[in-house]
Amino acid sequence: MNSAVLVNIFRFIILLAIQIVIFNNMNFLGYISPFPYILYIILYPVNSNKAGLIISSFLLGLTMDMFCNSGGIHATACVVLAYYRPYIFKFSFGLSYEYQTIKLNDSLTPERFSFILVSVLIHHIVLFVLTAFQFKFIWDILLRTLFSSIFTIIISIIIIYLIKPNKR
Repeated sequence: MNSAVLVNIFRFIILLAIQIVIFNNMNFLGYISPFPYILYIILYPVNSNKAGLIISSFLLGLTMDMFCNSGGIHATACVVLAYYRPYIFKFSFGLSYEYQTIKLNDSLTPERFSFILVSVLIHHIVLFVLTAFQFKFIWDILLRTLFSSIFTIIISIIIIYLIKPNKR
Protein backbone atom coordinates (compact mmCIF):
# COMPACT_ATOMS: atom_id res chain seq x y z
CA MET A 1 0.00 0.00 0.00
CA ASN A 2 0.99 3.57 -0.51
CA SER A 3 2.45 5.40 2.50
CA ALA A 4 -0.14 8.21 2.10
CA VAL A 5 -2.93 5.64 2.43
CA LEU A 6 -1.35 4.25 5.60
CA VAL A 7 -0.96 7.75 7.04
CA ASN A 8 -4.64 8.48 6.30
CA ILE A 9 -5.78 5.21 7.90
CA PHE A 10 -3.65 5.93 10.96
CA ARG A 11 -4.97 9.53 11.14
CA PHE A 12 -8.55 8.25 10.80
CA ILE A 13 -8.15 5.79 13.68
CA ILE A 14 -6.20 8.10 16.00
CA LEU A 15 -8.44 11.15 15.56
CA LEU A 16 -11.55 9.04 15.99
CA ALA A 17 -10.15 7.40 19.13
CA ILE A 18 -9.11 10.75 20.63
CA GLN A 19 -12.55 12.19 19.86
CA ILE A 20 -14.42 9.25 21.39
CA VAL A 21 -12.25 8.79 24.48
CA ILE A 22 -11.43 12.39 25.38
CA PHE A 23 -13.48 15.02 23.59
CA ASN A 24 -16.90 13.33 23.64
CA ASN A 25 -16.79 13.61 27.42
CA MET A 26 -16.23 17.39 27.32
CA ASN A 27 -19.13 19.79 27.39
CA PHE A 28 -18.35 23.21 28.83
CA LEU A 29 -21.29 25.35 29.94
CA GLY A 30 -23.61 23.41 27.66
CA TYR A 31 -22.42 25.33 24.59
CA ILE A 32 -18.83 24.24 23.98
CA SER A 33 -18.29 20.79 22.51
CA PRO A 34 -15.00 20.28 20.65
CA PHE A 35 -14.97 18.10 17.52
CA PRO A 36 -11.33 17.83 16.38
CA TYR A 37 -12.07 14.56 14.56
CA ILE A 38 -12.88 16.64 11.48
CA LEU A 39 -9.14 17.20 11.12
CA TYR A 40 -9.17 13.97 9.16
CA ILE A 41 -11.26 15.67 6.47
CA ILE A 42 -9.32 18.92 6.69
CA LEU A 43 -5.88 17.26 6.43
CA TYR A 44 -6.83 14.76 3.72
CA PRO A 45 -4.35 15.18 0.82
CA VAL A 46 -5.43 17.64 -1.85
CA ASN A 47 -4.63 15.48 -4.85
CA SER A 48 -6.09 12.24 -3.48
CA ASN A 49 -9.27 10.45 -4.53
CA LYS A 50 -12.31 12.65 -3.87
CA ALA A 51 -14.71 9.71 -3.81
CA GLY A 52 -12.45 8.07 -1.23
CA LEU A 53 -12.67 11.23 0.87
CA ILE A 54 -16.46 11.30 0.77
CA ILE A 55 -16.75 7.58 1.58
CA SER A 56 -14.22 7.76 4.41
CA SER A 57 -15.90 10.93 5.73
CA PHE A 58 -19.20 9.10 5.79
CA LEU A 59 -17.59 6.21 7.69
CA LEU A 60 -15.98 8.69 10.09
CA GLY A 61 -19.31 10.38 10.78
CA LEU A 62 -21.15 7.07 10.98
CA THR A 63 -18.70 5.79 13.58
CA MET A 64 -19.16 8.99 15.57
CA ASP A 65 -22.93 8.55 15.32
CA MET A 66 -22.68 5.02 16.66
CA PHE A 67 -20.66 6.15 19.68
CA CYS A 68 -22.71 9.31 20.29
CA ASN A 69 -26.09 7.72 19.53
CA SER A 70 -26.92 10.74 17.39
CA GLY A 71 -28.84 9.25 14.47
CA GLY A 72 -26.77 10.31 11.47
CA ILE A 73 -26.05 13.99 12.12
CA HIS A 74 -22.27 13.51 12.30
CA ALA A 75 -22.29 11.49 9.07
CA THR A 76 -24.30 14.20 7.32
CA ALA A 77 -22.06 17.01 8.60
CA CYS A 78 -18.90 15.11 7.58
CA VAL A 79 -20.19 14.34 4.08
CA VAL A 80 -21.27 17.97 3.58
CA LEU A 81 -17.81 19.16 4.66
CA ALA A 82 -16.09 16.62 2.39
CA TYR A 83 -18.28 17.64 -0.54
CA TYR A 84 -17.64 21.37 -0.15
CA ARG A 85 -13.92 20.96 0.65
CA PRO A 86 -12.69 21.77 -2.91
CA TYR A 87 -14.76 24.97 -2.92
CA ILE A 88 -13.35 25.95 0.47
CA PHE A 89 -9.86 25.34 -0.91
CA LYS A 90 -10.56 27.62 -3.88
CA PHE A 91 -11.98 30.27 -1.56
CA SER A 92 -9.03 30.16 0.84
CA PHE A 93 -6.05 29.50 -1.43
CA GLY A 94 -7.16 30.73 -4.83
CA LEU A 95 -4.73 29.87 -7.61
CA SER A 96 -2.46 27.77 -5.36
CA TYR A 97 -5.26 25.22 -5.14
CA GLU A 98 -5.35 24.88 -8.93
CA TYR A 99 -1.70 23.82 -8.93
CA GLN A 100 -2.18 21.65 -5.82
CA THR A 101 0.83 23.06 -3.98
CA ILE A 102 -0.89 23.18 -0.60
CA LYS A 103 0.38 21.54 2.58
CA LEU A 104 -1.76 22.25 5.64
CA ASN A 105 0.83 20.83 8.04
CA ASP A 106 3.21 23.76 7.42
CA SER A 107 3.20 26.95 9.48
CA LEU A 108 -0.10 28.71 10.02
CA THR A 109 -0.78 31.38 7.42
CA PRO A 110 -3.95 33.44 6.93
CA GLU A 111 -4.96 31.15 4.03
CA ARG A 112 -4.58 28.00 6.12
CA PHE A 113 -6.40 29.61 9.04
CA SER A 114 -9.28 30.72 6.80
CA PHE A 115 -9.51 27.20 5.37
CA ILE A 116 -9.70 25.66 8.86
CA LEU A 117 -12.15 28.35 10.03
CA VAL A 118 -14.57 27.94 7.12
CA SER A 119 -14.36 24.13 7.29
CA VAL A 120 -15.11 24.04 11.00
CA LEU A 121 -17.96 26.55 10.64
CA ILE A 122 -19.62 24.57 7.85
CA HIS A 123 -19.35 21.32 9.80
CA HIS A 124 -20.64 22.85 13.02
CA ILE A 125 -23.53 24.74 11.42
CA VAL A 126 -24.78 21.58 9.71
CA LEU A 127 -24.26 19.55 12.88
CA PHE A 128 -26.06 21.91 15.24
CA VAL A 129 -28.89 22.74 12.82
CA LEU A 130 -29.60 19.03 12.47
CA THR A 131 -29.33 18.58 16.24
CA ALA A 132 -31.95 21.24 17.04
CA PHE A 133 -33.98 21.03 13.81
CA GLN A 134 -36.33 23.79 14.93
CA PHE A 135 -36.25 27.46 14.04
CA LYS A 136 -37.06 28.58 17.58
CA PHE A 137 -33.61 27.38 18.68
CA ILE A 138 -31.73 29.70 16.31
CA TRP A 139 -29.88 31.54 19.11
CA ASP A 140 -28.90 28.25 20.70
CA ILE A 141 -27.63 27.00 17.34
CA LEU A 142 -25.63 30.18 16.75
CA LEU A 143 -24.11 30.17 20.25
CA ARG A 144 -23.17 26.51 20.05
CA THR A 145 -21.69 26.99 16.58
CA LEU A 146 -19.68 30.04 17.63
CA PHE A 147 -18.27 28.69 20.89
CA SER A 148 -17.69 25.14 19.68
CA SER A 149 -16.03 26.42 16.52
CA ILE A 150 -13.62 28.60 18.47
CA PHE A 151 -12.70 25.75 20.80
CA THR A 152 -12.42 23.23 17.94
CA ILE A 153 -10.16 25.57 15.95
CA ILE A 154 -7.85 26.08 18.93
CA ILE A 155 -7.61 22.34 19.60
CA SER A 156 -7.18 21.59 15.88
CA ILE A 157 -4.29 24.05 15.53
CA ILE A 158 -2.64 22.55 18.61
CA ILE A 159 -3.03 19.03 17.16
CA ILE A 160 -1.66 20.16 13.78
CA TYR A 161 1.43 21.58 15.46
CA LEU A 162 1.85 18.41 17.52
CA ILE A 163 1.76 16.12 14.47
CA LYS A 164 3.71 18.49 12.22
CA PRO A 165 6.70 16.70 10.69
CA ASN A 166 10.11 17.98 11.72
CA LYS A 167 12.16 19.78 9.08
CA ARG A 168 15.75 18.66 9.22
